[in-house]
Amino acid sequence: MPRLAASLAVVVAIAACQSAPEPEPEAPGRRMQELLGKYTTVRLTTNLDVLTESERAMLPHLIRAAQAMEGAYWEQAYGDRDALMASLDEDAQRFAAINYGPWDRLDDNAPFVAGTDEKSAGSNFYPADMTKEELEAAHNPELRSLTTMVRRDDDGKLTVIPYSVFFEAAYGTAAEELRAAAALAEDPGLKRYLELRAEALLTDDYRASDMAWMDMKDNTLDIVIGPIETYEDQLFGSKAANESFVLVKDHEWSARLARYTSLLPELQEALPVADTYKQETPGRDSDLNAYDVIYYAGDANAGSKAIAVNLPNDEEVQLQKGTRRLQLKNAMRAKFDKILLPISQLVIAADQRELINFDAFFANVMFHEVAHGLGIKNTVNGRGRVRNALQERASALEEAKADVLGLFMITELIKRGELEDENLDDNYVTFLASIFRSVRFGGASAHGRANLMQLSFLAEAGAFSYDESTETYRVDLEKMEQAVNDLAGVILKIQGDGDYEGLGVFMEKHQVTTDRLRQSLDRLAAAAIPVDIIFEQGPAVLGLSGS
Repeated sequence: MPRLAASLAVVVAIAACQSAPEPEPEAPGRRMQELLGKYTTVRLTTNLDVLTESERAMLPHLIRAAQAMEGAYWEQAYGDRDALMASLDEDAQRFAAINYGPWDRLDDNAPFVAGTDEKSAGSNFYPADMTKEELEAAHNPELRSLTTMVRRDDDGKLTVIPYSVFFEAAYGTAAEELRAAAALAEDPGLKRYLELRAEALLTDDYRASDMAWMDMKDNTLDIVIGPIETYEDQLFGSKAANESFVLVKDHEWSARLARYTSLLPELQEALPVADTYKQETPGRDSDLNAYDVIYYAGDANAGSKAIAVNLPNDEEVQLQKGTRRLQLKNAMRAKFDKILLPISQLVIAADQRELINFDAFFANVMFHEVAHGLGIKNTVNGRGRVRNALQERASALEEAKADVLGLFMITELIKRGELEDENLDDNYVTFLASIFRSVRFGGASAHGRANLMQLSFLAEAGAFSYDESTETYRVDLEKMEQAVNDLAGVILKIQGDGDYEGLGVFMEKHQVTTDRLRQSLDRLAAAAIPVDIIFEQGPAVLGLSGS
């Protein structure tokens, strides 16, 4: 603005202020209602008639074990939950419970409580005054262990407290409930897993229980519990956060999916990257199953909710046994109906909206989880595990890898006649629509950062175009396949090389929110389309007694 015009504008503004009252600031209660409006509520239920009497009796024990992870995760993510809640009104308490702290996870961890400091990259896993350089200089591998809290001793030096000690009360409760469930279990594989998982919580040694979890095949009930994912630690990506899912397997859907896991070695060989970066062989015991999830707790329940899971994360277990991919069918359907379809009506070209359907969404999510098992776990140049070499940047890149390799796998399987009912155009357009769903999770989420990178790379490659007149996006079905392969190759090479610096350059270029993307996201917000889901869950919702 020219200087004279700016001066005149100031004069006019002053006059306006003198003649009209200042606008009232937005009421805190109204602001909190807007924040709560980012989520829509879903009742987590399933058909319990498929369970035996013993399995129904096990459920309250499994849910109570899961609930024990709540306080343990609060301690990792924030600290003193009770003190925070006592300082908040009812609506703010509800939003703090969703976020496990005073930071909005869907807004890059922006504080929503007045006077709150910026969220520490290391959450509460490390002392608040600790720097990354200080920990690296200590040369103590236990400081980077998945299952230790880092604190200072009486002399101010960094020391570790094993999770089994730090969370002794919570883990003791969970172990007791798991053993009570195991005593009721009729399936021998499930009984063994529950007993070993209870022991793992008390010893910090999870490998035997992970192996047992992979070995059990015929169970209907399942529980994922303990320190699992490392997304919460954005300082190093080293610390596992406490969480739980309680699950009921859909045997019919699982049987339809099982045959795809046998194709993993062939798909690994077909990856669009040099042989050096695909020399590992995926475990052949991998499972692909569909579940209804009936309880989320801890890290699993914080902010945006997972609709599929790929575990265990232990690379040795993965190489020996593979992984189990859990498709959370009821949660997935809720996000598709309540979020993805409304998004597509606003941002996808009108003539491509008919290509968006739940089967394509399910396949994209499913093969995303399968794709976590492809690629490489160990760097090719002696830099150790990919996860360790890429540190806090590893999670976002791994999620981007799973997305693009999932599409690559679908493309390959359709070409081989293994997915006769799939239409690749459906998968591509549904994928683009889903990026606009997941990118709304924000920069605090590994999935949000992954989708930003993909959107930028695919746009640069011409995989989709934007229509200014309709403010919608259109997939270029011919260019999408090549763009997906190119992005997969870039990601697999960065992982194989353990290229921390190169990944930083890639992220700086592609992990951006453009003005156009911001305008599209603002349109979604203005239409009051929720960003994610929260749950009514627990024994009462399921109609269980004796809990």
